[in-house]
Amino acid sequence: MYSVALVLHNGLRWVALLLLVAAVVRAISGRGGRTWSNADDDLGKWLVIAIDLQFTIGLLLYVALSPITQAAFNDFGAAMANPQLRFFAVEHIFGMTVALALVHIGRVKIRKASGDHRRHTLAAVCYGLALLILLGSIPWPGMAAGRPLLRGF
Repeated sequence: MYSVALVLHNGLRWVALLLLVAAVVRAISGRGGRTWSNADDDLGKWLVIAIDLQFTIGLLLYVALSPITQAAFNDFGAAMANPQLRFFAVEHIFGMTVALALVHIGRVKIRKASGDHRRHTLAAVCYGLALLILLGSIPWPGMAAGRPLLRGF
């Protein structure tokens, strides 16, 4: 079960990341006067779905399946001295939770906003901050807690 969840979590990361990049690009390009369209709204909807699904699988890994977080939970004090354990036990989950919150807050504020320029601005700010935090919370190859870009079975 662990390896299946890990492969799904890794693969879905690219879907969520691409949707987030697309949402940021559309938001920035829309600030020039483009009307907020159904495509913008649909992109936000699919972004929330992908981020929520990604977070759910990640939470399952974090709480129940990952031997890395289980090792950290067994001795949290020692885990803080180990960069890999600290990253997955604290930094990764914290950053991803903040990114998830920013996507949700942005989506709600965008839907309530009046005016196309305001919607694009809110999307650019909320989704842009979420993107920066998400990029900083991914275990990129070369980091102490780095993981492969693609995982297979």
